[in-house]
Amino acid sequence: MNFLLRIVITAVVAFALSSVLPGIHINTFWTAIVLSLVLAFLNFLLKPILIILTLPITIVTFGFFLFIINALIVLLAGKFVKGFEVDSFGWALLFSLLLSLLTSLLYKDRDREERADKY
Repeated sequence: MNFLLRIVITAVVAFALSSVLPGIHINTFWTAIVLSLVLAFLNFLLKPILIILTLPITIVTFGFFLFIINALIVLLAGKFVKGFEVDSFGWALLFSLLLSLLTSLLYKDRDREERADKY
């Protein structure tokens, strides 16, 4: 159940960002759901491999190269999801940064509420 909630939260944030950022295009909310599933899949399978392969450059750049990896994953997701388009690498980078920031804030608030309910 927690996984589905995270997918929906990511889809809502991605769909909202597509209306704010002119370089990101998501046709429908269902496309945003599919996008969040594809991003979850790519982050689960591909991201650890890319992190290991680019570990030296990630260390030299003090971890900033991870932003590039996130943008590349967003661009790759754009190739797989019909109805999701990214105009350029810069838009993918900005989208991935904002998506990560906003979803982590929303997850953090939700986790805090769950801990408060337990006690």
